[in-house]
Amino acid sequence: MSQLPDHFDLWRQTLNWQPTSQQQQQFQRLYELILAGNQRLNLTRITAPEDFWEKHLWDSLSGVAPYLVEPDSARTVIDIGTGGGFPGLPVAIACPNWQVTLLDSTHKKMAFLTDLLPELELQNVSLICDRAEQLHQSAQCQEFDLALVRAVGSGDRCAEFALPLLKPGGLAILYRGQWSETEAESLQSAVPKLGGSIESIQSWLTPLSQSSRTCLYLRKHS
Repeated sequence: MSQLPDHFDLWRQTLNWQPTSQQQQQFQRLYELILAGNQRLNLTRITAPEDFWEKHLWDSLSGVAPYLVEPDSARTVIDIGTGGGFPGLPVAIACPNWQVTLLDSTHKKMAFLTDLLPELELQNVSLICDRAEQLHQSAQCQEFDLALVRAVGSGDRCAEFALPLLKPGGLAILYRGQWSETEAESLQSAVPKLGGSIESIQSWLTPLSQSSRTCLYLRKHS
């Protein structure tokens, strides 16, 4: 089985954080399980060890980097459209005091994640097989401190999914690749109607391939 790189120096230099030996073992086990599951489910096209480290592990944690320096804080988090478990599973591994909910409407992927959780020995993760729109009408509405959305539709659509699930004062983090002025204008008009505001837009390059990444931070007000 392929071995993930450690890259402890890159973790420290870029995110001011690095995994413990236990977390590194959990990342390795997650990688192995994803590769195994990929043989019957289309979980990811990113399978090479270096690519998986950068595009799934590092990328997942880059959006929550400001919180990684507060390891003891407790937060409720929802990962909307989690797919194979990203960014939610790396976040749950890195922040064991957080309660992370993985949300996806694809039954096969959620069944895979159900089997995966005991293998990773994660006690802080729960699963919901449903669509975000349905949760807006449920007890989960306005329940979460953080909502993570990666690669799920346009920016304004992601805001529509995320903001209703946040407590007042909560934060939606939208993970994007390239980010255009057209998308920015559309989002700026949509977010106030959802009771929020764009708190910041942060862009950076990934540490290995120097690919462009942008995270949008949307604050829920009402």
